[in-house]
Amino acid sequence: MSQALHALCCLTLALLAPLASAASDTLLLQNAQVVDVEQGTVQLLDVLVEGDRISALLPPGDGPDGGQRVDLAGRYLIPGLWDMHVHFEGRDLVEDNALLLPVYLAYGVTAVRDASGSLADTVLQWRGEIARGERLGPRIFTSGQKFEGIDSLWEGDREVGNREQMLAGMDEQQELGVDFIKVTENTLPPELFLQTVAEAHRRGLLVSTHVPLGLGIFELAEAGLSSIEHASYLLRLGYIDKENVDEETIARQVRDGRLGTEQANAAYSDHFDQDTANAAYMRLAAAGVAVTPTLIGGRQLAWLAESDHREDAFLRYLTDDFTAKYQWRIDRMAGETEDQRAARKARYNLTAAQVPQLQAAGVTLLAGSDSAALNTYVYPAQALHDELALFTDAGLSPLHALQAATINGARFMRLGDDYGSIAPGKQADLVVLEENPLEDIRATTRIQALVHGGQLYDRAVLDALLEQAAARKKALEAGTP
Repeated sequence: MSQALHALCCLTLALLAPLASAASDTLLLQNAQVVDVEQGTVQLLDVLVEGDRISALLPPGDGPDGGQRVDLAGRYLIPGLWDMHVHFEGRDLVEDNALLLPVYLAYGVTAVRDASGSLADTVLQWRGEIARGERLGPRIFTSGQKFEGIDSLWEGDREVGNREQMLAGMDEQQELGVDFIKVTENTLPPELFLQTVAEAHRRGLLVSTHVPLGLGIFELAEAGLSSIEHASYLLRLGYIDKENVDEETIARQVRDGRLGTEQANAAYSDHFDQDTANAAYMRLAAAGVAVTPTLIGGRQLAWLAESDHREDAFLRYLTDDFTAKYQWRIDRMAGETEDQRAARKARYNLTAAQVPQLQAAGVTLLAGSDSAALNTYVYPAQALHDELALFTDAGLSPLHALQAATINGARFMRLGDDYGSIAPGKQADLVVLEENPLEDIRATTRIQALVHGGQLYDRAVLDALLEQAAARKKALEAGTP
């Protein structure tokens, strides 16, 4: 082992040591421009942290003597960021994923919601290790295995073919203590899909889904759906033709076998009316269904032909085995015509344009990157910042984008009393920024320090974590234990 790598490993052990037990010292962050993510205001304050919680917000200079004192000199303080849609996947990529956990912290992401992958048991183990202070990384909320039909295309799904199998799977997931239920539409029949959503809701569990062609979005809402993953599904709500055939009608026809998959998709691609969609979004808001838009994946694919990712800085943390998984989408798109590429861009632009419309209708937006080894050039940790930038590019205000990555996620996970904003009594998960994110959301990338669980990580320590991740990547590629 090189001296540099040995030093970085020692640094990790030193960082983990104070996390193993609740901090007892006080930390006073002086002269912080505290960003109120609920009101959209900024106020110069001292922030007192005791243990792992914020104990007081004080006028500058009113903090107690003693403890650790850090002068932020007018830098901006925001809550830790939440990525509400990530995937840890690849049974041959366990360590390749694991090395990225501290990288999330270095990028200001203090919580992630794992929307299922092929490493369900491993992710549950990581969740416990992080909670106990045995592993450095963001707090993990996970769905465990996602529910799918028999012979699903995706590795690691909980495949169910009837109600009895679904109930048994739900019992098992609850026993494991998953944080929510995820359901997708690959091979799961519509009727069983709807039953799965309803059963999760009946048990008091949050449930997030894709939307199968054979079910209407409001059928799912009435069954107890908590969130729709991927805003592209919502384009169906703007469909209406001259005979007033709408999304619910098409769903019934697909379910009854009167309309095939290709016909349904073709119909949706032919018609979109923004006023019709906006009226539906208001219904969605009233039903309490949140939406995780996940724009960045569509953006990367739509402009793939014009992009050269070979020199992307984030690749220094991703093993060759990890990025090799990107190739399947690249190969699938290799034969696209110029017209097909233009159509892909138009669909992305239309999907992105729905984000401010959803906000205006009162729908809760959740910021999620959909980062995964299978999602081409959607980089873990960095992609959340890319997503927030795309939100504002689409017309969302910086405040609403910031809310989507902080207070909205915490409240969605029923943890708004403990996380998501800066207030006495809340967990001390905080990010120190050089610039004001309410003026430009890209300020979230200009991180000077992090407080996670009451522990301060200055820029030098964050940089060391990144260097360690890069060294670990090289070691894995070299086959070094």
